[in-house]
Amino acid sequence: MERAYAVWRAFQDRVLAPAAAFLLIGCTLLALVEVVRRYLFGFSFEWQQDAVTFFILSGVFLYFSISQRHNEHLNVIVLLEVLQAGGPAAKKVAEIIKLVALVFSFLFLLAVVWWGIPEVREGIHYGTTTESLQFVLWPFLATLLVSFALMAVTMAFQIWFMVRKLRGLPVPEEEHLLDRMPD
Repeated sequence: MERAYAVWRAFQDRVLAPAAAFLLIGCTLLALVEVVRRYLFGFSFEWQQDAVTFFILSGVFLYFSISQRHNEHLNVIVLLEVLQAGGPAAKKVAEIIKLVALVFSFLFLLAVVWWGIPEVREGIHYGTTTESLQFVLWPFLATLLVSFALMAVTMAFQIWFMVRKLRGLPVPEEEHLLDRMPD
């Protein structure tokens, strides 16, 4: 399982992160070009706002699983921190609560992906477009579903490792971004 996780992390770091960065940088540059075009030359393209919005969202979507892996997402952890400050039994309860929340989130993502597939199919069938009518919407919906599925894969690894940790078995430690930064 550790080998599969290493392959998964490599895929995230070598494929997903650069793809997300490319989308975000490209859309930022497109937005800057459009600002210059609008205010210096007095015209702009209707499709540009939709392009920037939906491609930036796609870049963010692609980064979901990486954020999950590094625990860089929004967390409500007051109860967990209070429990972590307690004794060994309280720490074990905190770990169990984390596991239950992670399993619930994993199942929720799977349900969203499962029930989202017909939405993508309908978008393809009806040719649903963005407000500017220049872009079909289904690729962005599909990117969201793929991103949720990728996040669910990350959660599956986290669930596996958390169960192992609760059983007292060794688990790989996740490298944090601050640990990789040069001094």
